[in-house]
Amino acid sequence: MENLTNCDEGLQPSLCRACLFAKGAAPARRAGGKPLPKGRPAAQTRALGGLDALEPAPQPLTAGGSEVWLISGSAPGPWTDCQPAAAATEAMPVGGLLPLFSSSGCGGLGGGLGGGLGGSRKGSGPAAFRLTEKFVLLLVFSAFITLCFGAIFFLPDSSKLLSGVLFHSNPALQPPVEHKPGPGAHAEDAAAGRVWHREEGVPGDAGAILEDNLARIRENHERALREAKETLQKLPEEIQRDILLDKEKVAQDQLRDKELFGGLPKVDFQPPIGVENREPADATIREKRAKIKEMMNHAWNNYKRYAWGLNELKPISKEGHSSSLFGNIKGATIVDALDTLFIMGMKTEFQEAKSWIKKYLDFNVNAEVSVFEVNIRFVGGLLSAYYLSGEEIFRKKAVELGVKLLPAFHTPSGIPWALLNMKSGIGRNWPWASGGSSILAEFGTLHLEFMHLSHLSGNPIFAEKVMNIRTVLNKLDKPEGLYPNYLNPSSGQWGQHHVSVGGLGDSFYEYLLKAWLMSDKTDTEAKKMYFDAVQAIETHLIRKSSGGLTYIAEWKGGLLEHKMGHLTCFAGGMFALGADGAPEARAQHYLELGAEIARTCHESYNRTYMKLGPEAFRFDGGVEAIATRQNEKYYILRPEVIETYMYMWRLTHDPKYRTWAWEAVEALESHCRVNGGYSGLRDVYFASESYDDVQQSFFLAETLKYLYLIFSDDDLLPLEHWIFNTEAHPFPVLREEKKEIEVKEK
Repeated sequence: MENLTNCDEGLQPSLCRACLFAKGAAPARRAGGKPLPKGRPAAQTRALGGLDALEPAPQPLTAGGSEVWLISGSAPGPWTDCQPAAAATEAMPVGGLLPLFSSSGCGGLGGGLGGGLGGSRKGSGPAAFRLTEKFVLLLVFSAFITLCFGAIFFLPDSSKLLSGVLFHSNPALQPPVEHKPGPGAHAEDAAAGRVWHREEGVPGDAGAILEDNLARIRENHERALREAKETLQKLPEEIQRDILLDKEKVAQDQLRDKELFGGLPKVDFQPPIGVENREPADATIREKRAKIKEMMNHAWNNYKRYAWGLNELKPISKEGHSSSLFGNIKGATIVDALDTLFIMGMKTEFQEAKSWIKKYLDFNVNAEVSVFEVNIRFVGGLLSAYYLSGEEIFRKKAVELGVKLLPAFHTPSGIPWALLNMKSGIGRNWPWASGGSSILAEFGTLHLEFMHLSHLSGNPIFAEKVMNIRTVLNKLDKPEGLYPNYLNPSSGQWGQHHVSVGGLGDSFYEYLLKAWLMSDKTDTEAKKMYFDAVQAIETHLIRKSSGGLTYIAEWKGGLLEHKMGHLTCFAGGMFALGADGAPEARAQHYLELGAEIARTCHESYNRTYMKLGPEAFRFDGGVEAIATRQNEKYYILRPEVIETYMYMWRLTHDPKYRTWAWEAVEALESHCRVNGGYSGLRDVYFASESYDDVQQSFFLAETLKYLYLIFSDDDLLPLEHWIFNTEAHPFPVLREEKKEIEVKEK
């Protein structure tokens, strides 16, 4: 290494890069042997492809004129070539030199963007990034990624949000989530899932669903960030105190629930009023009613033959169908159909159903259920079966299930969760619901059943739970007097301002009216809430088309969507039923409003090929009462239009309602009846039937029951003595002066 001792006299640059680092500028020699000027690095010889040309070395000058160098992790050879030179191995086998703030083409720390794979060069210039700038950019990028992941994990139920959106499979290949917020029902926002709709095999619009999901994620991110900001503005002592108070409240509720029930008190059952099933005097009406009973026989016998003990029937496949809404609880069709069997005089079938319930109906399951669906179908079906028959097993099972549902109310506000694990008592909300909110039509559709549970058990806790929901609602401001569909159970505040009298909102309004009627018109708070809500609905949602059809639109943050769902069609019967108690002599107005809604919904049936109504129909783009989107053209044996016909017939005795009801019977027989039962349809505008292969339990509980009542005399379940829950299960009016059940001490 004698060359190293002669650095001051100028060395061949290929043999002594170390000197450049040690002295900052090596006095190298030119090609002719003369020394180069001091203070500059030597030129490098290209040793590529036999070339011997000289190239100037990079100039490692900072903005201030000083020279800074780094030793790279490898010795690439000539300054501007990223391939090793043969001469370099003699002098520096360990490391080479790279300028810290240069932009040479070799792509080192100081290399310009796009620098040197394959030896291409880019000179220094304004576009080149310095290391400090790169470091700042890296910090900004890291902070952005951290913020995004932090926001995601601040969201409620973030794991399910991620799994449901980031890893979402093709919606067209998935069966839709079932649900029914409202009479017969479902919701509409999941994208409303749409879920809320107990639908099977209904084709979906993948692009629209993806767009809804992305919009919902953006909204949830913004809300989560706002909530996180508000939380961070609190003092640590306040945050800790709030957490401790919430934990203490939940623990007290759980302890109280466990200590409440040691057994049911004895009761004296009083025979119900208005359950005599006399034949109609008119022979034609008798014949039509007998036909509807035969339809019930066909649906029940096929369920018994192919799906006995399971939740529902697949009439095309001729096998059982179990919805995730009920977890591992079985027998939804059996419980849902109990009172229909009783009312139609099918005594043998009723006894078969009772025997199954006594032996096999079990609520001790480790599974998550929909609180709403289990309440309206199972609790409601068991309560009505008890009130009609007096069989103690039904009262016992109803109260047992009611106790199982109480942990759903263990939230800071007392607004219950949508979903509940029956074993652990852990609840949560639908992952698609706005900001982790509970749904108005779900937590607002518990009142009738829970009031009767307190009445039959002698324990006020059920009534207290649902009355607290009213307390929370009455403390909140209502946008334009309307009730949004989403309410956060933790904060007790509204979520997204989406208002609907259809999916997600429907049965909340129904239960306000019926709570007043069921209390023998003593619950004046419910009456006021109902009529205030109806006034706001009339002002902001009810519109008339150019063709003269009255419809109820949906309200989204102040903007109207001129769409009406099949679920919304129950409102005609609701308006008519509440007309008698209307303020300021508006009874006739509400009766007429009910008739107008009934006409609109009949038109939605009449304008299809099948003469059965679509899931939703629109009043825009030059169409009226017609579904314009493929994912709104299905019919799943829904009862809401028939329900309105039943109330309008009972309250007006206008014969057109029996005519319209019989049209529905003929359409069901022509298009939905199959050898294995009754199936829903995928497209009511198409000439050929495409079946969804599900016989919904509510077809037996609601659709056939309402049809049977339309062609029966008014003294069968008279409206002044019976109130129907949103699944058409009849409950007696609770009269203070004449209690039907007297609770005694053990």
